[in-house]
Amino acid sequence: MSLQVVALNLEDAAHAAALLELLEHYAQDPMGGGQGLKPEVKAALVDGLKGVAHFHGGLALLDGQAVGLINCFAGFSTFVAKPLLNIHDIVVRRECRAQGIGQALLAWAEQRAGELGCCKLTLEVLSNNARAMASYERAGFAPYVLDPAAGQALFLQKYLKQE
Repeated sequence: MSLQVVALNLEDAAHAAALLELLEHYAQDPMGGGQGLKPEVKAALVDGLKGVAHFHGGLALLDGQAVGLINCFAGFSTFVAKPLLNIHDIVVRRECRAQGIGQALLAWAEQRAGELGCCKLTLEVLSNNARAMASYERAGFAPYVLDPAAGQALFLQKYLKQE
């Protein structure tokens, strides 16, 4: 079996279709919310991402078939005054898990972050997603802590009204 991770090319119809299919697979998983993507999201996603200059995506190909995806967005660390790369989505097809694909995707993101001069990679994960937590720990990720007395950082969100 041949595994490679390539930069996601949103101008390539096969890559764009793989992005949508893999994100749908992720969205249907309990760790992705358990529901598919809304039709309007599917219709707008590829063109929307094309307009985001700080988007970096990787596609895992196993024997030429798309089996994994990682979507990242560049940000900036004000404490270090350098860019960072946030892993927003990572998915491996259920039937292809435990084959090193997730680790290959994380390694791709780390390489991309290095190319961008980033000081760190960040990501969020659901606290009960033990399988993902173990994978991230194997790749060197740890909870974000500035001072142990203050505890670890939590990821919060607030939905905004859409007009």
